[in-house]
Amino acid sequence: MRLVTVKLHPVGRAQSFLADDLPAGTATERGDRVVVRTDNGPAVAAVVRAVPQIDERRRPTPDSPRRVVRTATHDDIVTRLKHEQREQEAHRVAMLKIREHGLGMRLTRVEQAFDGSKLVFYFTAEGRVDFRDLVRELASEFHTRIEMRQIGVRDEAKMLGGYGTCGRPLCCTTFLQSFQPVSIKMAKQQDLSLNPSKLSGLCGRLKCCLRYELPNAKGVVHGGCGSEGGCDHPSGCGAGGCGSGGCGTGHCRSH
Repeated sequence: MRLVTVKLHPVGRAQSFLADDLPAGTATERGDRVVVRTDNGPAVAAVVRAVPQIDERRRPTPDSPRRVVRTATHDDIVTRLKHEQREQEAHRVAMLKIREHGLGMRLTRVEQAFDGSKLVFYFTAEGRVDFRDLVRELASEFHTRIEMRQIGVRDEAKMLGGYGTCGRPLCCTTFLQSFQPVSIKMAKQQDLSLNPSKLSGLCGRLKCCLRYELPNAKGVVHGGCGSEGGCDHPSGCGAGGCGSGGCGTGHCRSH
């Protein structure tokens, strides 16, 4: 099975998609645009540099819906650019209406479906929000189906991206495939300062690296997974096998 590594958004983790549907001999180079099939429907993605060792560990199953449909045409790219403009306008309008209604929610991102069937608004909030009037006004403004999806603050950081205190891109936007529970006990086991400002990430929650670096702190050789490869250690992130010299590098301990 042939694999192609792509990014659906400039900020986000690279993903492997099956490319068996592409015509034989079709080459994809870094920076090319392709149309892919995702769990949420078709989308335009950018081809990025592949790391064979990581791709093999993240290979989708043969029946996975994550497939490269075709190389993006000029019309596909133009359509996506128009969608990006519409997303920006929808974000601006939604922000204004959220303030008008005094809703306790923070808008994170707006996504336009590639087929133009809907606009999805991602937001964070402390509790439940009655956004029915907001949805009606947005549907009237943009004449399409509106979906509001509440996400957590960690998902917000994953969408927006940024750099941690270690100077590296956020782990959630590079290699973490899921959010695992993190406790202050993990910081104590690593003899770290219990200063909240040093233990908290951009999302305001305890840093994910407090969990996956714990084996390193206990003296387990290559026990963490600071590289993008991940590790199999029970206390690690469970993202795959460890390559030689891969784990324990580039870690972001919070002293």
